[in-house]
Amino acid sequence: MKVTQLVIAVFALMSSVSALAEQTSIQFGVEPQYPPMESKTDDGTLVGFDIDLGNAICKQAQLKCSWVESSFDALIPALKAKKFDVINSAMDITPQRAKVIAFTNAIYQLPSQLIARNDSGLQPTAASLAGKTIGVLQGSSQESYAMKHWQNHGVNVVPYKDQSQIYFDMVSSRLDGTLVNSTSGQAGFLDKPMGKGYGFAGKPVYDEAIFGPGIGFGLRKGDKELLSRINKAIAQVKAQGLIHQLSKKYFKNVDVSLPEKN
Repeated sequence: MKVTQLVIAVFALMSSVSALAEQTSIQFGVEPQYPPMESKTDDGTLVGFDIDLGNAICKQAQLKCSWVESSFDALIPALKAKKFDVINSAMDITPQRAKVIAFTNAIYQLPSQLIARNDSGLQPTAASLAGKTIGVLQGSSQESYAMKHWQNHGVNVVPYKDQSQIYFDMVSSRLDGTLVNSTSGQAGFLDKPMGKGYGFAGKPVYDEAIFGPGIGFGLRKGDKELLSRINKAIAQVKAQGLIHQLSKKYFKNVDVSLPEKN
């Protein structure tokens, strides 16, 4: 009986190793309404920083990429439901999220800033925003920050499923501002005609407990082999200077590379 059990265990292990070796593709989950991180062209093609990053990492890991679209707040539930394999959508690595999914090593970082009318005089503080209405992307770290630091101090924080709708409501005077990562706010709103008269208000906000060490890919906790494979590819593309190259391509003078650790 013991010999039989040993044979079964060995066979199961061999099958597991074989399945990993046979994996040739992965599906990325992405929220495509957040330029320049990820968006769609008129013909439906996905483009953006995270798209280029994902394709480069797949190439390095010798995996074929495909993409599954989702709202940002549904990305983690969809990952756990196995609708795709990896979240690649500018998701901050936070303690709260790390309780339910696994993360790769941090790949890059994005500052978060308040956008408001240039003549509003607003600053990203509870005192300045008291009585104002601020839109945030539902499920984002910016939502968590606004809820923690502003919501209980007289600021009306309104979550949206679509960042684009936030911008429309701002120019329609239904919102006084939005807290957003600065690169997306610049490309997705301030650089466009509808963003005329708006700008960043004050300095970036930061709370380490909320924003964590940076942005990474999210995986299911059991996918340890895939996590290791992707982490290796991430280290290789970072060493090749890819993050700096993509920063120049998408963010002008903003380098989102993580600082080197001593």
